[in-house]
Amino acid sequence: MHIVAVLALDGVIAFDLSTPLEVFARLRLADGSRAYDVRVCAPGGEVDAGAFVVRAPYGLDVLEEADTVIVPGVADVAVPVPEKVVSALRSAAARGTRIASICAGAFVLAATGLLDGRRATTHWVAAAQLAERFPAVEVDPGVLYVDNGQFLTSAGAAAGLDLCLHMIRRDHGSAVAADAARLSVMPLEREGGQAQFMVAARPPAPRGSTMEPLLRWLDANCGHELTTARIAAHAGMSTRTLNRRFREQTGTTPLQWLHLARVRRAQHLLETTADAVDRIGSTVGFGSPTAFRDRFKRVVGTSPYAYRHAFRSKNRAGSPPLGQVGSSPAGPVESPRSSVAVSR
Repeated sequence: MHIVAVLALDGVIAFDLSTPLEVFARLRLADGSRAYDVRVCAPGGEVDAGAFVVRAPYGLDVLEEADTVIVPGVADVAVPVPEKVVSALRSAAARGTRIASICAGAFVLAATGLLDGRRATTHWVAAAQLAERFPAVEVDPGVLYVDNGQFLTSAGAAAGLDLCLHMIRRDHGSAVAADAARLSVMPLEREGGQAQFMVAARPPAPRGSTMEPLLRWLDANCGHELTTARIAAHAGMSTRTLNRRFREQTGTTPLQWLHLARVRRAQHLLETTADAVDRIGSTVGFGSPTAFRDRFKRVVGTSPYAYRHAFRSKNRAGSPPLGQVGSSPAGPVESPRSSVAVSR
């Protein structure tokens, strides 16, 4: 039977830990047999999961016989990965074991060097930090998961489910994976990547820079027809000087900055109003519905229609702003067949 070892480290995020336990351990094949033998392991006997303590029944030696190793995220990615964990993961990789990370588990996997030269992802909030700490890793913050064959990484929270379903489909085919998706009340394929969950950040406006008044003006007037020449005229400088100073202080061009501001405004209107999508595109300053849809999908990773369907609040008046990312849900881990004991 295919052995899945789930590696729990101190600070493990409970949601990330429980996801592979539930998805893999509950799956049954057509003949009623279990598809996977799921085992939770840890460097020591107990793991601090924040709100509770997990007692793992297996040590790192279980990685020697595992067919798949899954590394859940940890709450503090700055904590050094124990050398014995690094060594165990490298040894498992040398044997050809499939190794996957969920959310910030990518930091653990990257610390082993196994992601060097490879594309990887993590929660979009932590993507820049992953890229900075591990420059040899090609970090893609816009996807739900990345499959490099032997090494796989996923984004945060629900993207761990997407990754587990993907691995099941690799192992047993689409029909079995579809059964697992139904058990998880999840679609087998989700439209778009994690970019759709990222509110387009306010374009860079360095406080105290000479561009700051102009950036505020652009943000307030993004719904108007603006050209580089008109922006330069408002700033009182030539277009050449504008482009040079703008890139020096923001890292981008005036029009690219303006497009991002328009998309951010469109996201807000899609969430909070019933206005037609094409009207929203016109309101925020795009010259045609096609230009709006193309730019929106390029920035957000999904269409305006799909974005509205996913994120429009049913109670628009009292809805909080989108994009406030909290910690992963952390509840008690219900372990299949008592493979993990939880003490409170």
